[in-house]
Amino acid sequence: MMLASSLDSIGILDSLIVALLGYCVVFFGLILLMIVITIMGKVFIAKDKKAAEKAAAAKTVVSAVPVAAAEPAAVAPGSAGKLKLYDVEPKTAAMLMAIVADKMGKPLNELRFISIKEVK
Repeated sequence: MMLASSLDSIGILDSLIVALLGYCVVFFGLILLMIVITIMGKVFIAKDKKAAEKAAAAKTVVSAVPVAAAEPAAVAPGSAGKLKLYDVEPKTAAMLMAIVADKMGKPLNELRFISIKEVK
């Protein structure tokens, strides 16, 4: 079944105009899409930059607070000394130590962890 259309008997010039208008509509849509994507990218970059500035400001505030005693005078009872953390949050280190103690079947205070480093 053929669809009835008013474009059945148009000439070459008319078909070129219709094709040109179609190309213009498509490229206009692509340009609008490019503009939207560029704007969204700039918004997310600004958001990341703002979060980084806020984190840097918080870090400077924390480092500006004077520390009374950086080194404790005595080790807490039941602990096995100091633990150095390299690129690991204290919460993650605590979970890792608990998992190791559980897998080894020993109490945590009998194990000595010297350092924990994230492998990248």
